[in-house]
Amino acid sequence: MAKTCLDFEKPIFELEKKLAEWQEFSLVNDMDVGEEMNSLQKKIKELMKKTYTNLTPWQRVQLARHSKRPYTLDYINKIFTDFIELHGDRRYSDDAAIVGGFAKLDGKKVMIIGTQKGRDMKENVFRNFGLPQPEGYRKALRLMKLAEKSGVPIITFIDTPGAFPGIESEERHIAEAIAVNLREMFSLTVPLISITIGEGGSGGAIGIGAGNRILILENAYYSVITPEGCAAILWKDRKYSEQAADALNLTAAKLKELGIADEVISEPLGGAHRDCAATAETIKKSLKFHLAQLGKLSPAKLKAQRHKKFRQMGEFMEGSAE
Repeated sequence: MAKTCLDFEKPIFELEKKLAEWQEFSLVNDMDVGEEMNSLQKKIKELMKKTYTNLTPWQRVQLARHSKRPYTLDYINKIFTDFIELHGDRRYSDDAAIVGGFAKLDGKKVMIIGTQKGRDMKENVFRNFGLPQPEGYRKALRLMKLAEKSGVPIITFIDTPGAFPGIESEERHIAEAIAVNLREMFSLTVPLISITIGEGGSGGAIGIGAGNRILILENAYYSVITPEGCAAILWKDRKYSEQAADALNLTAAKLKELGIADEVISEPLGGAHRDCAATAETIKKSLKFHLAQLGKLSPAKLKAQRHKKFRQMGEFMEGSAE
């Protein structure tokens, strides 16, 4: 399978290509080229470290959208057991852009809800490119209420550029669906953990993301609008997307600094897609830690903590000019 290469990754991929050629040469000619290969591997490691530890916000957005990046179902399969997917909003239809159902995390019952993209055109059409419609958010809310009734924690995985903006979505009241979800999430009496694994765009993300804990992967982003959308509004041209990404403070590190994200979950060097199993294991450890902490709180304290967390976002102090 061909590798997807982002522009800033080209020097790394060129070296990896040369390494593969040396490996093939060694096998075909039965020659020891270990010294040359070790030298290349060292150069690759150094270049990767230099590249991925100095990424710009726009480059992290590109990594968050990487076509090989693990999606919600990938993590569900690696982190949880006994997943039973539940369908439909009981009002209109089922939205494949949001998946959800009961599962077990090391034997403990949880409710999993997440946005889901597709790997190819056929699946992307089926998943609506990860853009949920009103019925998706209503399905999510139905599952949250079911989790509350069952007394099990809720974990939501976010990876969407935003809610679907089409005419049919507006006709079925997408804004109302997201608003109702926000209202109801703040009244839930069970722990709710939200983790952004890729794109965390606008109301599409917050519609399932008002949690007691907000976690974010190192190369994911969480923003009020996509950089392209911001550039189209402010500069009237999407070519300014890179500048918009800089201005939006959407990176994981910045979100942690601003007090929006509670934890930045590290990824393997080069991104989660380079080692999905290792990323899943890191996420699992983080989820278990936060679930243990939230499990100590009473239903009333869970509600109060969630409400206080979001009320504090955006607070600032003004100094008097003298």
